[in-house]
Amino acid sequence: MSLTDTLTSRSTEGADVETAAPTVGDRDTDEHSQQSVASTPLTLILREYGRAVLPMTDEQAAALNRVGTGQYLSVEPGEYSGHWQVSAHNYVGSINVAGLQVLVRPKIPLRNLFLLLEVGLRERDWHDEAVRFETTGDLLPALVSFFARTTETTVARGLYHSYREQHDRLVALRGRVDITRQLAQPGVVIPTACRFTEFTADLIENSYLKAAVSRSLRVAGVQPIDRRRLMQHLVTLEDVGDVRHHHADHDRVIFSRLNEHYRPALRLARLVLANLTLQDVLGETQASSFMLDMNELFERFVTERLRRALRGRLDVKGQHQDRLDEERYVTIKPDLLFSANGAPRLVADIKYKLTDDTAAGRNADYYQLLAYTTALDLPEGVLIYCLDANRADDSDSDGASVTTSRPASSMPAEGTPDDSLPGLRSIRVRNVGKVLHTYALDMSGTAEDVARNLDRLADWIEGRSAATLGVGEPAPGN
Repeated sequence: MSLTDTLTSRSTEGADVETAAPTVGDRDTDEHSQQSVASTPLTLILREYGRAVLPMTDEQAAALNRVGTGQYLSVEPGEYSGHWQVSAHNYVGSINVAGLQVLVRPKIPLRNLFLLLEVGLRERDWHDEAVRFETTGDLLPALVSFFARTTETTVARGLYHSYREQHDRLVALRGRVDITRQLAQPGVVIPTACRFTEFTADLIENSYLKAAVSRSLRVAGVQPIDRRRLMQHLVTLEDVGDVRHHHADHDRVIFSRLNEHYRPALRLARLVLANLTLQDVLGETQASSFMLDMNELFERFVTERLRRALRGRLDVKGQHQDRLDEERYVTIKPDLLFSANGAPRLVADIKYKLTDDTAAGRNADYYQLLAYTTALDLPEGVLIYCLDANRADDSDSDGASVTTSRPASSMPAEGTPDDSLPGLRSIRVRNVGKVLHTYALDMSGTAEDVARNLDRLADWIEGRSAATLGVGEPAPGN
């Protein structure tokens, strides 16, 4: 049995799967197979929504199932004893457990995953890390390097300081006496409860960065130069308190012209705190996982880019909350609501992948979009999805070629081809006249190509919003 053989196969979802592992020559020797696998590090590389069958020990299979409680990967017994089927979902990244490394790559180009991070930096700022990701396939060290370098640029402009109200008990009076706290201990004059304002760096912006830096230092495989950068950041932030931040604390930061330069580093810090899971284990190795939810990334990316592209033309509201029923019991929350002069014009839902099951089609997504248009009394709605994530051998999720349609200035007939708007399909719902569009956003090109595709989508949305102005039910044509 060779320890250097590489098994390359085609998964049932059309994704390439590679496993750097010893091959199994005799499936009847289950005990010998498990011992060999246990002694040899195993690396599995697959694409999101892909699957592969490979030899693993029971301990490795159980460890994979525990990570992410099954939302990252599904691990099921294979046809033969000692073999397991590993299926990826909508998460990409890396998992390291029990002598096993699983790398899940996105269907979009690897460098465009950094584009989806939407940290407000130019492509040249993350070019080196994107190339490293393309070379190794391991996202975590590349992202830690990106975070370390971005933080270095941020703090080089000077550590952010601001005035903050402090409360403390001091021997000498400083500021004002905190009457409430002082009266809580009657008869005690010294130390005195004081309330004062201090110009300090011990702010949430810096403590949030410090928490992400500390967690990044515990990641194995980080390059020495990046590890030195991270250690230097701890020195720079030594006067900042150690706070165990939750990733949602990022939303507490209020940006202004004074701390705007912190935004890219804080967004990367949020990714680290939200998605990096460290688990201490016995021995010299440390288990870790870093998995990014492509659904969340794609939704946030499209929302931010459309808000930017439509500024001054349409108001874009994300996660608009409303009610489905007249009794207002059932809540709806469409991803995007486009309004003009305060009046809703078009509703949109963002789906990175239309369905995990190709047999299910788009029915559930159509039903959801129909509910939004009906409850909001809008004639049209659009489902925006990622073309790359739904491709399978150059076809979309339902096995059919991508349907094209007419330009935004006219109502597209279902299945009518037009090269100006690839990936657009429209249906009219019987009896109610609602028109539901699906718009495929192509993420396969360069950053400039993606920007042009988003501008085209923004123009189309503006056109449809204008076409439905003052119309109870849309009619074909302008």
